[in-house]
Amino acid sequence: MIFDPAERIDLFHDAINRLDYVAIENFFAEDATYVSNGVGSLAGRAAIMEAFRGYFDTYPDQTASNSLVETLTPLSGRAVWSVRATNSKTGKPLIREGEETITFNEDGRVVRVDVTDYQYF
Repeated sequence: MIFDPAERIDLFHDAINRLDYVAIENFFAEDATYVSNGVGSLAGRAAIMEAFRGYFDTYPDQTASNSLVETLTPLSGRAVWSVRATNSKTGKPLIREGEETITFNEDGRVVRVDVTDYQYF
């Protein structure tokens, strides 16, 4: 194994929790795909980053934690997570729970993220 996908997911999520956009962008391959209820179905690092910035403009106080991070294959892993945030425009609280499967290339860059929310939000 070139790297441990579970450790890579922890690093990726840490960058997201810190809202470190430079680090987040560096995790994604140029041709990455991201599918989530939160940001939609996106293709390409630029589109993913634009959606991330929009999402976190709306939910700047998001706190997220993982209850499980596991390696599935040498190039993929899964995280089970929960998110709490407040909509900055409406003041409405957001509570999300779900999981995501993240696939990496050999260089450790994210090539695909598939997010499954456990309930509609």
